Amino acid sequence: MNRIVSWLQQHENRLFLWINKRMRRTYLDRFFNLITHLGGATFTIIAALSLSLFGQNSYRLAGLQSCIALAASHVPVALFKKNYPRLRPYLVLKDTNTYNNPLTDHSFPSGHTTAIFSITIPLFYANAWLGMILLPIASLVGISRMYLGLHYPSDCLVGCIIGTAAAFGVVVLFT
Repeated sequence: MNRIVSWLQQHENRLFLWINKRMRRTYLDRFFNLITHLGGATFTIIAALSLSLFGQNSYRLAGLQSCIALAASHVPVALFKKNYPRLRPYLVLKDTNTYNNPLTDHSFPSGHTTAIFSITIPLFYANAWLGMILLPIASLVGISRMYLGLHYPSDCLVGCIIGTAAAFGVVVLFT
């Protein structure tokens, strides 16, 4: 079992370093520094609340579902961060590129990725065309977290799964 875990960690580190170091470009620095904030608490809470208060028809419902999914999804995130205190990659891997204000709390799972998928999935159900635009953007938020040296790929993948599962569960409750 240790060999499998070691193999997975080695490949995850390689993928992380490829995104964090090999993809590095000045225009991507700017782009990912901006897009990462779409998964932050300020944007996701304001977006979900705005939709639930001011949205029309299915968008109002999607906003309410997003608010509930956002709150529900962060319970497992908090529990994972407390019970699996994984150090952030820039603290473990030498020469990791970091940018403004590197975080010091635990890495696993990615809260930004969880949050953006929590609000994207209800919008996808409200309007599939809008969802087709938002899902790649949500994925870019996850990539931005690796690019900025803050999360491993598995942190972002698990964040995506938690956010999607919470949102899907809320959507199903409303149907």
